[in-house]
Amino acid sequence: MVDHTLPLPGPSPVAGKPVIGRFDGGRLSSDGGLLVLREVAKRLGVADRLAACIEDPRDPTRTVHSLADIIGFRLLAIAAGYEDANDAGSLRSDPLFKMALERLPSERDLCSQATISRLENLPDTRALLRMGRAMVDLYCASFRQVPKRIVLDIDDTFDTVHGGQQLRLFLHAGAYWLLWSLRSLMPKRSRWRSVQFDTLRLRLVKIAARIVEMKTQIKVHLPTSAPDQAIIHLALGRLPRLIC
Repeated sequence: MVDHTLPLPGPSPVAGKPVIGRFDGGRLSSDGGLLVLREVAKRLGVADRLAACIEDPRDPTRTVHSLADIIGFRLLAIAAGYEDANDAGSLRSDPLFKMALERLPSERDLCSQATISRLENLPDTRALLRMGRAMVDLYCASFRQVPKRIVLDIDDTFDTVHGGQQLRLFLHAGAYWLLWSLRSLMPKRSRWRSVQFDTLRLRLVKIAARIVEMKTQIKVHLPTSAPDQAIIHLALGRLPRLIC
């Protein structure tokens, strides 16, 4: 087992001073842009829409993580670039992921990989049909006016999963919708309006953040040198324009 408090091996000195690196920074996150994605997700309600399509067989008196919370965690993780559910083992304690799901950084961790795997195998055929209709409704609701024509491009991407979890298709579609909605907030004639999702993720989501939880507020400290501060301010300011 790796001891995360041990110094990283190999960093070269800078100006004659040794460089000591450890994974012991405390409440830090690599995904400061979740502050923006969280607001997009709340406004669209994708997780709630999908959760409403699934019958939860668990005892409500012993349930810790709701279906909407599990789905919401998975959607945000995929949108942030963590496609493997195994990453939940580390991300469940990430303070910004907790905040994105309305949980304080100091509160209980989010759901585990095992919980996510059980969810992905839970929906039956009828639930999948309901989720398909819910996603169509979400898409139709994104138009201010009914379009004269809608062109559907069929994606033949083969996504291998173990056990045939059909829910994974909807989880990836939901994460795609979060990023698409974020991109739709950008100025129409700017490069941000047509930028690829991996670039959007790299520039606006993958931002270091230090979280300080106080009695009356939570402070999120982002890098002063972050190059895209203006576009993050713009996206948050344009959230009321998002059609849902």
